[in-house]
Amino acid sequence: MNNIHPVYDKLVSREKKEQLLNQKGRVYWLYGPSGSGKTTVAIELETQFHMKGKYTVVLDGDNLRSGLNQGLGFSTEDRLENIRRASELAKIIVQNGAIVICCFVCPLQSMRDLARQIIGEDFTEIYIKTSLETLIQRDTKGFYKKALEGNMDNLTGINAEFEESESMNLVIDTDRISVQEGVTLILNC
Repeated sequence: MNNIHPVYDKLVSREKKEQLLNQKGRVYWLYGPSGSGKTTVAIELETQFHMKGKYTVVLDGDNLRSGLNQGLGFSTEDRLENIRRASELAKIIVQNGAIVICCFVCPLQSMRDLARQIIGEDFTEIYIKTSLETLIQRDTKGFYKKALEGNMDNLTGINAEFEESESMNLVIDTDRISVQEGVTLILNC
């Protein structure tokens, strides 16, 4: 660590970047099981911000795992490292004035606590809640069928643990409300 010399203090300030962008940076951390609708909500949220003239960056779990985090599996340790890396990336982006929309399964409270700790006061935690019955019915990626047949390990809610949060800012129950209604709730929180 002795050879690392950050230059953050020499860069254009966050305040000046936010002024240029005419917005305040924020991280919206959407989490929930596979198939709950995180990415669908993120896409609509990004669209709504764009229509309002706001600059956003979406960090989606599958997108990060196809590049930056491609060497990570789905063990608890790898999931934690996935979240740590994503949080550090979100922190850098938000400190540059962007609105960051993150979508990750993020199944354990300790993982969400880590994300909140890394990102800080810019962190808004949003639980995309969906019943297991709906997840199995949707099965957008075929994961639930595989896991229920015993052909897939570490699927959250089937053979891997999922903890509901103790500290979320908002719950979007996709069994009960539409994507648009959920996005409206996010925009108003």
